[in-house]
Amino acid sequence: MIHQYKAGGMNIVLDVCSGSVHAVDDVTYDMIAAFEDINNETSGKTKETVFTDLNAKYGTSLEELSEIYDEITELKDSGKLFVEDTYEDMAGELKARTSGVVKALCLHVAHTCNLNCSYCFASQGKFHGERALMSAEVGKRAMDFLIENSGTRHNLEVDFFGGEPLMNFDVVKEVVEYARSIEKQHNKNFRFTLTTNGVLIDDDVIEYANKEMSNVVLSLDGRKEVHDRFRVDYAGNGSWEKIVPKFQKLVKTRGGKNYYMRGTFTHLNPDFLEDIKVMLDLGFRELSMEPVVCAKGDPMALTEEDLPVVYEQYEKLAELMLQKDKEGDPFTFYHYMIDLKGGPCIYKRISGCGSGTEYMAVTPWGDLFPCHQFVGDAAFKLGDIWKGVTAKEVQEDFASCNVYAREECRNCWARLYCAGGCAANAYHATGSVRGVYESGCKLFKKRLECAIMVEVARELDASIE
Repeated sequence: MIHQYKAGGMNIVLDVCSGSVHAVDDVTYDMIAAFEDINNETSGKTKETVFTDLNAKYGTSLEELSEIYDEITELKDSGKLFVEDTYEDMAGELKARTSGVVKALCLHVAHTCNLNCSYCFASQGKFHGERALMSAEVGKRAMDFLIENSGTRHNLEVDFFGGEPLMNFDVVKEVVEYARSIEKQHNKNFRFTLTTNGVLIDDDVIEYANKEMSNVVLSLDGRKEVHDRFRVDYAGNGSWEKIVPKFQKLVKTRGGKNYYMRGTFTHLNPDFLEDIKVMLDLGFRELSMEPVVCAKGDPMALTEEDLPVVYEQYEKLAELMLQKDKEGDPFTFYHYMIDLKGGPCIYKRISGCGSGTEYMAVTPWGDLFPCHQFVGDAAFKLGDIWKGVTAKEVQEDFASCNVYAREECRNCWARLYCAGGCAANAYHATGSVRGVYESGCKLFKKRLECAIMVEVARELDASIE
């Protein structure tokens, strides 16, 4: 299977199953499009009829067309074009092999927040339940649970999450201190992440984050008027002016590395590139802008009418990234991070993120859920950090999630890059973790096309230099 598209002034051909990407001229692009129909009795096309059409369209000689045809044949024979999908039998193999092995926890140290963001999927940090702070005892037990269930894995990931985790900062520090005190004896290495809205950042937080946090995720929606529309305190005051100087200081002290500015765009700002430009003007270079996920009919939900605007934003963002490269001022956009030469192994490409199996969320009370987006929904409670996973049927549902478990994904050209998509988004859109979140699929495919285009352009520029 191949996927062909035009972007950035280039003709791009992706071979889906090999991952090979080709930038070709117009004639070759059209020849590849017709290649599989040639000599296919049901298509009515032959090499001669295709050559005649291309000769009439481009004026390319029959000899040159024959050479192009032979080059395409060589690429096919070498496994770089029209490769068959032979991966379905591997579906579920990685999860079966690593069954019972947990590598990451999302630790909900605070089910409360000092902001009152109306688009918050976590119901302003409460996750549709009671406000609560995790105790140090629960946090420490979560570290024991992770070690006990991590098998031979050396690197373990823990994200301090909320609500707003800095509202329980003392417990964050106690949990980290405990994990550090036991990691060596168990041959483990903890890598911690902190996700924060920034309101409570001070010099102590900055110093501690720089010492202990491998990454810090900072919530900023870009333009002041956009950010302050939703990200307000309980008195209705916007938080932009309060947090931006704190973010700038934190990022500067981290040397501009190991952080992410994470924004959300909605129906009210589908022109999110303007928000990214504001982030750049503020000095931030590690960026992410996520489309809002909410119920249909919600005033903030992206509509079909928004999609052309959003697509254009992704295209212009790719152009801006290449422009900034040439100016010697590059920046990273999370969704455009793609490795065309290596990337995830095929098992990860077909089995997905590992929610509910390799990755779980822990509530302030020690309950386990498949990921942070399922917290608070009793139907998805897996168990707890003392008894472990007891709802095996729920976990098995997540273990069975792979790209081949979704009929709609089987013939999708992007399937080996999204692995079937987000189970939480699928559930909230369709009522099933094996459903398909169609709007999310459309945006993902557009982002992927742009990400590939950026990398192809960089490769071509490097080859010229």
